[in-house]
Amino acid sequence: MILLRRLLGDVLRRQRQRQGRTLREVSSSARVSLGYLSEVERGQKEASSELLSSICDALDVRMSELMREVSDELALAELAQSAAASEPVPTPVRPNFNPVSVTSLAGVPEDRVTIKSPADVVDVVAA
Repeated sequence: MILLRRLLGDVLRRQRQRQGRTLREVSSSARVSLGYLSEVERGQKEASSELLSSICDALDVRMSELMREVSDELALAELAQSAAASEPVPTPVRPNFNPVSVTSLAGVPEDRVTIKSPADVVDVVAA
């Protein structure tokens, strides 16, 4: 399952790291606790639109740019998920059996046959 909060957090972290900024710097500028911002970046908390606006302001990034990058990530994740789901299921491998012959024996009731293979002889009784 694709979690939007995780994708959003990944994009926020990349934006912050591109600028060479620490969590402490961005949390201070955005007026959000360092722990909460960390949880948002790790995809553990859902960020409200107000919080996202504050973080975007602190990062000097338009929210539309942030959402566009999240949308691109989501599209890639959906494609990957779709491709993984459509992979062919491996066909079960059938064991190789030695050839056998089935014969009925003279004087043996018709519901009983003998199966002979090179390895052993097996009597089969029809139910």
